[in-house]
Amino acid sequence: MDSSLLAEIAAEACDDRKAEDIKLIKVDKVSSLADWLVIAGGLSDVQVRAIARAVQDTLKEKVNRVPIRIEGLNDAKWTLLDYGELIVHILQPSEREFYSLEAFWGHGESHNYVGEMPLLENK
Repeated sequence: MDSSLLAEIAAEACDDRKAEDIKLIKVDKVSSLADWLVIAGGLSDVQVRAIARAVQDTLKEKVNRVPIRIEGLNDAKWTLLDYGELIVHILQPSEREFYSLEAFWGHGESHNYVGEMPLLENK
């Protein structure tokens, strides 16, 4: 499966649970860590968990993918879902501001997720 489509599906799942300020960052040219990062905001530990569950359920249902690794789900201040070519970060506002992942990965190609409109050119 094309990693950009995987990122779009994950972003849609975040949006379904009312995640805030969803960003897709293409990092394949600047890192061997992954092809894409999806960064989304949740306002509480309950919402962060709900967003993470929605991403997991949606990717399992639509493309039969489960995360290789999950971090931070218990505290739900910053939850990470690692799918290999895609890494999904779901952060509460204080963690998002402190760690500033968008700035750290600022040399990657960044897209704002805007509902169900396709943002990525190479689908």
